Amino acid sequence: MNLLGKRYFFFTLSLLVILPGLIVLATSGLPLSIDFTGGSLLEVTFVGTTPQPADVITLYEDANIKDAKVQTTDSGTLVIRSEFLDNEKRDTVLTSMNAAFGETTIQRFDSVGPSIGEQVTSRAAMAVGVSSLLVVIFIAWSFRGIKGAYRYGISAILAMLHDVALIFSVTALGSIFLGWEIDSLFLTGLLTVIGFSMQDSIVVFDRIRENSSALRRLDYETLVNHSIVQTLQRSINTQLMTVEFLLLALAFFGGVTLRQFVVVLLVGLMSGTYSSIFIAAPVLVVWEKQEWKTWFKKKATV
Repeated sequence: MNLLGKRYFFFTLSLLVILPGLIVLATSGLPLSIDFTGGSLLEVTFVGTTPQPADVITLYEDANIKDAKVQTTDSGTLVIRSEFLDNEKRDTVLTSMNAAFGETTIQRFDSVGPSIGEQVTSRAAMAVGVSSLLVVIFIAWSFRGIKGAYRYGISAILAMLHDVALIFSVTALGSIFLGWEIDSLFLTGLLTVIGFSMQDSIVVFDRIRENSSALRRLDYETLVNHSIVQTLQRSINTQLMTVEFLLLALAFFGGVTLRQFVVVLLVGLMSGTYSSIFIAAPVLVVWEKQEWKTWFKKKATV
């Protein structure tokens, strides 16, 4: 199988899949939850008829509470996100709801101050940045016996960025159609995907390293393609048999609360396997052959 011969097809496919969600992010912004922005989440049920979201928003505005957003869940509860509410404001809202809509029961109430949200955001960015740097250092050290060892680390980072971009793209589309948000559980899934993505890339790279000695007379592209084929069955079987089927079951039967987290893992781990084979390794070949020089020559000729 000449997988590397179709590398530009795989690059284009990834771009077409990721681009729509990134356009949504560019136009609408990140759908951050109160974990990052600060604010309050109130989930309530009603004994009688569940009121319309617009009526609840009006009630919040009458109480001088800003940025109220209301979502109806599959179980019939209302999830209301707003600016930070202390206990006094929460009690005021509940009293108004009881008067306007009948008996109201709190299912969940969470509040995060703005300063805590800023800390979570900065620490999340730091966690991703530090983990990426450590991976580059680790791969460069492990592959130090190979010419251009740093290329393997940078290629692994590019594959990881591919997976992160895909996750954000899917989440952006989910925020439009399913009301998804980026919360602390999303961050947990993202870091898990980053770890698996790096692991998959290292498995492929390690086989390339082994073959660099045993098959050193082969052309570099042929050697890398042979290494990919050798690891292909292992990568696909490991993901499908041990992870993806389990996550699919959780996505369908695990309940609404975990669904976004499970889908993020499902998409991210699948993308990690894909990117290690069809992004990371092909980038090595493009880099080794310096194919960008050919691109510029073609443009100059045109």
